[in-house]
Amino acid sequence: MSVKRPYTLWLMGPTSSGKSTIAEHFIEALKKNNIPVLHYDGDEVRDLFGKDFGFEENNRGRVVETLAHLARKANDAGIDVVVSALTAHQSARKYINDNIPNLLIGHVECSIEICAERDPKGLYAKAKNGEIDTLIGYNSKYIAPTDPDIKLNTECSSVEENTERLLEFLDIPID
Repeated sequence: MSVKRPYTLWLMGPTSSGKSTIAEHFIEALKKNNIPVLHYDGDEVRDLFGKDFGFEENNRGRVVETLAHLARKANDAGIDVVVSALTAHQSARKYINDNIPNLLIGHVECSIEICAERDPKGLYAKAKNGEIDTLIGYNSKYIAPTDPDIKLNTECSSVEENTERLLEFLDIPID
């Protein structure tokens, strides 16, 4: 596959699947080789805007729209972008497909059981205890994207192996 630049690589998958971790390792590999790239994370945007960007579907949509806007602006400046965000709803996926040129979808695959075991933020535990009712994958089903450009499985492959797969997929030579 020939990748047109600047691109936006959008990593989506369930909570605790490893989206941000893979993105961070990938970005680090690029930076070590003086390849400029920006990373935008759904949690980072949510933290920045606070309570106005909650976990209800309309607020999730606002987070996706903000991420898409930031990615487009960076791409317009000639900078490649990596986004790590759940992006569970079909409306959000349609929005990014319709609004980001040179979009590449990466699906970070991981069973909900393994995600719940990892649970670094304690969200699955909170959902299990009834403290939250908006955790996709627990309170509602996470539906994988139908035709991603690349699949990265974090149950079967290490972060380093998934990073290598991304580098090969994007045809990025690394020393």
